[in-house]
Amino acid sequence: MEEQHSRPGRARGRWREGGRGLGQRGGPRCRRGGPPWARGDGWPYAGAPWGQDGPPSRFPGARRRGRLPWPSCLLLAVFVLVGTAFAANGQPDRQPLDGYARLLLLAGPALLLFRRKHPVITVFGVSATALVYFAAGYPYGPVFLTVAVACSAAIVAGHRRAAWWAVGTLWVGHLLIAHWLYRWLPPAHDRPAPWGQELVIAAFVVALCAASELVRVRHEQWAREGAERAAAKKRRENEERLRIARELHDVLAHSISVINVQAGVGLALLDSDPEQARTALTTIKAASKEALGEVRQVLDTLRTPGDAPRAPAPGLDRLPELVEQAASAGLTVDIRRDGKRVALPPGTDLAAFRIVQEALTNVVRHSGSRTAEIGLGYAPGRLELRVDDAGPATGGDAGGGGNGLVGMRERAAALGGTIEAGPRTDGGFRVRATLPLNPED
Repeated sequence: MEEQHSRPGRARGRWREGGRGLGQRGGPRCRRGGPPWARGDGWPYAGAPWGQDGPPSRFPGARRRGRLPWPSCLLLAVFVLVGTAFAANGQPDRQPLDGYARLLLLAGPALLLFRRKHPVITVFGVSATALVYFAAGYPYGPVFLTVAVACSAAIVAGHRRAAWWAVGTLWVGHLLIAHWLYRWLPPAHDRPAPWGQELVIAAFVVALCAASELVRVRHEQWAREGAERAAAKKRRENEERLRIARELHDVLAHSISVINVQAGVGLALLDSDPEQARTALTTIKAASKEALGEVRQVLDTLRTPGDAPRAPAPGLDRLPELVEQAASAGLTVDIRRDGKRVALPPGTDLAAFRIVQEALTNVVRHSGSRTAEIGLGYAPGRLELRVDDAGPATGGDAGGGGNGLVGMRERAAALGGTIEAGPRTDGGFRVRATLPLNPED
């Protein structure tokens, strides 16, 4: 077992002089930027737009859902008119295209303008115009294309039953016209359509609906993935906020506690012992400089997310320095180590240092005891931390009732460890933490 002792005495102020303060010249320059949650990216997904797995409508510059899709409807109307006129040349037995026929052909693309806002009305309206077109005996042609677009839009929008009913009604109506009602409908002397043609139309309808179902499933998958990405991004932002809040709390709470104690000493001894008051002011200067340096490091990480830290994060190698700071506040601290000392992962090392720092801060602020003991136990696969003070508490919140204990528990939980804090039977207070040496992500 290895022991280290420190006794309170004159504030020595032997803090690291190499740390750069917020206003020190020659410090690292921070690139312009902002926190991760405030930095806008060009694309809502990572990578190039052609490599995305999200729907194209999510990309910047895509049309908003509220706009009418008139360009595609205009192109479709031209294609239907020209294609039907071309197809009519090979169907001399059908009724010739007239103004009424062209009006019916244009009605379909016109209704498709509203396929995003009113997909059900659109699919039934387009099917009805197509059925009237066939009942009038006009030539077959790309009028089926308008029905396909309306059906696909309704299914993708989630109105599957309406789309199936509309297309099914159109197919049944065409079946009745082609095999029974043709006797009383134009053109004159018409004959029943071959059944093979009906089978082809039925296969086309089934294939169209199946393809639309696949598109709908893919859109739902895109929506789920987008929601999961948004939730994960929000979770990372919240975790980053909590991490920065913990770092700032631990740095400022400890340093300000030391400054507060030394300021009280300086004021009390300003007239009777100017030399001791000068020493207290020296400690305040060193503590504030150290706090500024650590706050600068946290802010550097905040401004340049993803960059490597400009300075190493504190760890248990700075424990003697932490003990010396506590001694400057009038606290006697003993360190006991059990087991073979091993190198700690950076995350575990930082968490262990911050837990000990916060525990000592609570002793200074909330305990009437002027002694504390730090225990470090190196066991296979884990690190045991223990901070004890003899008490009693100097208020109703023994051990601290603010964010300190919450932050310690969050640090331990983030690594897959545990922490216990509470009063001892002899009136003191104990903080015990178990941190794994192979922390969870």
